[in-house]
Amino acid sequence: MSTALGTARDLLRTHRTDRAAAVASFRWPDVGPSFNFVHDWFDGYARDNDQPALVIVEEDGARSSYTFGEMVTRSEQVAAYLAAQGVGRGDAVVVMLGNQVELWESMLALIRLGAVIMPTTTAVGTAELVDRLERGAARAVICNAADVPKFDEVPGAPVRVVVGSSDASGWLPYATAYESAAVPVPHPGNASDDRLLLYFTSGTTSRPKLVEHTHVSYPVGHLSTMYWLGLQAGDVHLNISSPGWAKHAWSNFFAPWLAEATVFVYNYARFDAAALLGQIRAEGVTTFCAPPTVWRMLINADLSGGPGVLREAIAAGEPLNPEVISQVEKHWGLTIRDGFGQTEMTACIANTPGQPVVPGAMGHPLPGMPVVLVDPLTGEVVPGVGEGELCLDLAAHPLPLMTGYQGDPAKNAEAMAGGFYHTGDVASRDADGCITYVGRTDDVFKASDYKISPFELESVLIEHPAVAEAAVVPAPDPVRLAVPKAYIALVPGHTPSAETAESILKYAREHLAPYLRVRRLEFFELPKTISGKIRRVELRHREVDAEASGQRSAGEFRDDDFPGLRG
Repeated sequence: MSTALGTARDLLRTHRTDRAAAVASFRWPDVGPSFNFVHDWFDGYARDNDQPALVIVEEDGARSSYTFGEMVTRSEQVAAYLAAQGVGRGDAVVVMLGNQVELWESMLALIRLGAVIMPTTTAVGTAELVDRLERGAARAVICNAADVPKFDEVPGAPVRVVVGSSDASGWLPYATAYESAAVPVPHPGNASDDRLLLYFTSGTTSRPKLVEHTHVSYPVGHLSTMYWLGLQAGDVHLNISSPGWAKHAWSNFFAPWLAEATVFVYNYARFDAAALLGQIRAEGVTTFCAPPTVWRMLINADLSGGPGVLREAIAAGEPLNPEVISQVEKHWGLTIRDGFGQTEMTACIANTPGQPVVPGAMGHPLPGMPVVLVDPLTGEVVPGVGEGELCLDLAAHPLPLMTGYQGDPAKNAEAMAGGFYHTGDVASRDADGCITYVGRTDDVFKASDYKISPFELESVLIEHPAVAEAAVVPAPDPVRLAVPKAYIALVPGHTPSAETAESILKYAREHLAPYLRVRRLEFFELPKTISGKIRRVELRHREVDAEASGQRSAGEFRDDDFPGLRG
């Protein structure tokens, strides 16, 4: 078990509620030239450990629990089975599974072998799989029987393993792995900077990029995520995210198992706030992380029963609106702590345990994360109070940062230009060093010569009781060049009528400065990436196309449609 990693982990736990002390004293651990998360960390405390490592509860109440010791044994069986099929160090393997024990077994097994994991959502289709297997040069695939037909026309990946019953030709049964006794798999001798993970980003503006991480950038780098989440040994951690995306590995694998915490999963086909709250109480969940969409639905449920033993409430994925934070504080006495990170790195900015939270702000840089704001025009660092693009200073050698986008030198040069890693996100910083999200560099726009942050307007719109989600984009205007237009998804039970539109526009007018006024509104099913992020680029293109056609959208409402809102 890596002493250096353990020492660094314990320092962060010691300063769990003292961010300043943690930032001042933390340094990324030197884990040596050949670190392997499973051999050199997980096995050290997990072998023969009868504490629960993974608990999975299904919608019908079926419950499965696996100890740390069982996860060691099961992953050794799977590793030996895959090795017998020729999978070894450096081989890329597509793992396309849901929230099931085989997912965690496969992750552990592939790390044991020094293989390269390509996490893949079950939502992808054949065309996307062709692209992923080709660009990732996959040698093997592990998937459920229901997804086997998707691979019928997909070339490559000579080793194909199926979980569940399938009579498809060329597929090997995963269950065969359990037929042999567990035998320790030798350390593969991987270098610490060997590839470990290949993630396809969700592509909000272009086709997915292939993000490459090493045996240290995520496994060790997620100490920052552990610190943000406030995880401690023995915690029961519930994170709501889908397998195949980076956040799942963040909070359902690396961060909790760095902390020696239990991963709890609640599977459901359709979201039920009351059922989720019941599970949080029944299972003794101590730390809970969910995307803003889930938090918004939760505050519309009955929160009066309390959160049980819940200690930490965290939001991730997109900035959280202040109204949601206020409601949870009112009912539970807990402050939802927001944070920021990307597939390309681990958590880098957050509101951490024990620190005051500025509503709507992401917080401060996490220990070990050299966050700077850079002026996009001059390329210079913005000192003190100001606004700029969120970047990491490459001179500080940020350990959690990706090695780059595989096969895309032009994109790498752009992302690492000027001695900084460029996130593509704009933020502001106040006098206390607290950082607030402004928007993607390509989402921020000007209207009447004022710079508009969509998030600022969306945060107000979402406070209206009829609004479930909102996306603000620039709509071309002959006088102002552009005006803010809101695309609105309604809460069930509200109708997309002129009365509803007027009510929302009126509310926004009353709660925003005049220059931020939302002047147009359309009820619309918001386009999203496969990982659930709103594709504002599609909405912007829709506005440009409408302007070019000279036709106003039939479902669009404008403030001057309503006598009380004109001017």
